[in-house]
Amino acid sequence: MSSHIGAFALVVDDYDRAIAYYTGMLGFELREDSAREDGKRWVLVAPPGAQTAILLAKAADDAQRACIGRQTGGRVGYFLHTDDFTRDHAQFLARGVHFCESPRHEPYGSVAVFEDLYGNRWDLLELRA
Repeated sequence: MSSHIGAFALVVDDYDRAIAYYTGMLGFELREDSAREDGKRWVLVAPPGAQTAILLAKAADDAQRACIGRQTGGRVGYFLHTDDFTRDHAQFLARGVHFCESPRHEPYGSVAVFEDLYGNRWDLLELRA
């Protein structure tokens, strides 16, 4: 048996604003943007070459809107692995990505926490071999 996570949902306030951030600021690919009969869209973004995508899910009610940016309770909840931390950190800074800390070099690799458009916390991470 072979399985993998195909996608996970990230609640956002606006499809186009989220697409612009994830593709423009983080360099992700727009994999799909399909209209649904109920007025919603099926929007998938992912880092180039990644198997797992993010489903950008527009909040449909007040309860969902209240979760935007706090989907992991303020903890780092997303881990963006890179093969070149120095390159990607510099590119993200140049594009205006907000880092919460300076890069750290830990026994497991190089890491820095950044916040996305909504305040969700991510690790930019290059693991040691």
